Amino acid sequence: MSLDVPPALLEQAERGEVDEAAFVDCVRASLPYAWEMVSSLVAQLKVDGGEFADNQTPPPDEQARGQLLRALASNAIRGALERHFGVRLAFQNCHRVAVFPLDSAVDDRLARFTSARGQVLNQSPELRDC
Repeated sequence: MSLDVPPALLEQAERGEVDEAAFVDCVRASLPYAWEMVSSLVAQLKVDGGEFADNQTPPPDEQARGQLLRALASNAIRGALERHFGVRLAFQNCHRVAVFPLDSAVDDRLARFTSARGQVLNQSPELRDC
């Protein structure tokens, strides 16, 4: 799924730099499932505290799955989400999204989550084709 870029934002990009707030609004409108996933995890992290908050529920359909992949695979989108929410995002498969605070105290936990070992341990036959 591509972004649904408003004409004004496209014109802005053609002229030079893009306003980050306008880009974030475009992401929010274009990828509502991914936006809700990240924003709900950020809220969960703020309420529960801890080292991170993550989702382990598969998306309801392929469109939602595509939104997560688009949001987290794009450096520009992912970076804008991280800056907007003030978190670091991590992604292991079609649905395991995690948010980590910017606090360096959780760097080791983030490294474990994003390691090859973490990836392998998160695999299962049900997720093979997700």
